[in-house]
Amino acid sequence: MRYKFASLVGIAALSLAAIAAPDTAQARGGRIAAGVIGGLAAGAIVGGALAAPYYGYGPGPYYYGPGPYYGGCYWRRVWTPVGPVRERVCY
Repeated sequence: MRYKFASLVGIAALSLAAIAAPDTAQARGGRIAAGVIGGLAAGAIVGGALAAPYYGYGPGPYYYGPGPYYGGCYWRRVWTPVGPVRERVCY
């Protein structure tokens, strides 16, 4: 909604400026054209900066396949009367 409103205000301002001050076209060494082109470029840069999304970097691409194969074994913790002990379980 905010972006639609901002774009409508910009369009209205440009159309008002084009209608309100019609004058004869004079080149005068291209100064006006340079000002118009510079103004459009500056407006595009500022508009692009203001319209940037407000989120940080994402989790990134997922290039990784499955983990390495260790022969179907894993370690688990077993509680004994002495305390916790790690034992290897293979299947």
